[in-house]
Amino acid sequence: MGSRLTWPQICRSDEFRGRWVALDECRYDPRTAKPTEGTVVDADEDLVALCARMQASDSRRCAILFCDERDDVGPSSRPTPTPPRAYH
Repeated sequence: MGSRLTWPQICRSDEFRGRWVALDECRYDPRTAKPTEGTVVDADEDLVALCARMQASDSRRCAILFCDERDDVGPSSRPTPTPPRAYH
């Protein structure tokens, strides 16, 4: 691993979709706090196994995020939902 990728690239990848992904040097969108990019350190379907490997390798500063197919659009390109209207 060790590839620096954007979060949309990670989510579109069959290698990572549906898995927990450990990212080092992760950057976040300041408005949404969603990941924008990072260096992929490891990935696994089993969160416990991934965390155990991260702890054993002293990679404790990694962000561990679930790669969901719904997140394949960038955090800033997703439309903002319309707030509900109050009826009086």
